[in-house]
Amino acid sequence: MKLNTKRTVLVGFAFLSICAFWQMYDNLIPKILTETFGIGESISGIIMASDNILALFLLPLFGGLSDKCKSPLGRRRPFILFGTLTAVVLMMALPLLTDSFHAEPAAWKTICFIIGLGLLLIAMGTYRSPAVALMPDVTPKPLRSKANAIINLMGAVGGIIYLIITTFLYKTTSDVYVSYLPLFAIVGGIMLAALAVVMFFVNEPKLVAEQKAYEDAHPEDNLTAVTESGEALPADVKHSLSFLLVSIALWFIGYNGVTTWFSVYAAESWNMTLGQANTCLTIATAGAIVSYIPVGNVASKLGRRKTIRFGTLLLSGSFAAAFVYTMFSNAFSPVLYALFILVGVAWASINVNSLPMVVEMCKGSEVGKFTGLYYTFSMSAQIATPIVAGWLLENVAYKALFPYAAIFVFASFLTMGFVKHGDNKVEAKKGLEAFDIDD
Repeated sequence: MKLNTKRTVLVGFAFLSICAFWQMYDNLIPKILTETFGIGESISGIIMASDNILALFLLPLFGGLSDKCKSPLGRRRPFILFGTLTAVVLMMALPLLTDSFHAEPAAWKTICFIIGLGLLLIAMGTYRSPAVALMPDVTPKPLRSKANAIINLMGAVGGIIYLIITTFLYKTTSDVYVSYLPLFAIVGGIMLAALAVVMFFVNEPKLVAEQKAYEDAHPEDNLTAVTESGEALPADVKHSLSFLLVSIALWFIGYNGVTTWFSVYAAESWNMTLGQANTCLTIATAGAIVSYIPVGNVASKLGRRKTIRFGTLLLSGSFAAAFVYTMFSNAFSPVLYALFILVGVAWASINVNSLPMVVEMCKGSEVGKFTGLYYTFSMSAQIATPIVAGWLLENVAYKALFPYAAIFVFASFLTMGFVKHGDNKVEAKKGLEAFDIDD
């Protein structure tokens, strides 16, 4: 059994679009809220959490709706098409409002910005679960960790393209106002280009039919799934699923707390520009990129659960080490680049394997529903973390960010110890055969 790499890459363009947007959102929106609109960190944290509040309802809703969709384009592509086009139109209004507010501040412009942001988040919520569900729709269960490695690699490419562009475009100091309109336009172009690839080069109905034929011919790959759509999971599988979902929430609380506030943290604690801060995030993303494929192969040999637990230990340790450094220095040092590389490796180890473990426990007819369940818990966690982390920055100390993240990620290492289902069947391949995949 071999993974069709070319097909997986094409499917991954949908995730590339999503990650390019969210990298920009997490990176820019906190700065715009605090620096341009003058909103405090606590209130900004509440606004930043709104995307996760909306996602709590939208992702399982549209994941389930896409399961039932019978469009000639397939189950997922109609949602990807509508969501992307709507999001690009709405996102272009945000920098225009920001520039207008800077030129002539007015309360109504702040209100319009927040309303526009809310509509944009709704548009993104309509297609995130369908886009992510497309990979397991067309990939056999034993190969989903490897496929998810490629999907995450595509997402990382989207994120790192944004970070590299930002690094070169924005080199001015943090006290000089700059317009973000060119950056929004570039990200919108990336999203439209990725959409074109999915619509013209991914024949979803054909690929889903091929996957259905494979599942019918290999029923042994569905031993941990429900027997029919809608039937209850066995008690032991439900127990594992519950602890897995709790683990997902915990590591997202820690990781998202850092990614949401890092550009603000870097400017406040290390006097770094946006471009300099994004260099750190670029290095972390690069660490993830070079790790995705090896991590997928490691998971096929050692198992998804062990690989995830390794990732949580490495991530919590990296955050703890960053805190120790900040206790002794108020200036950024290139030595920290090594930590950001480790953060990328750790996040790759976690991210590649978590979604496949969730969807491993369902039938193909409910992949969208279980994908929505995965995002329900990840987004629920991220509802709280921007608010709590923002409060800590404003009322305790900026140095509280890294220990906050380290504690929650380490807690996920503990809860993953209770997960006994959703793992892959470990392969016994040796040598170069372990890397043998089709184009």
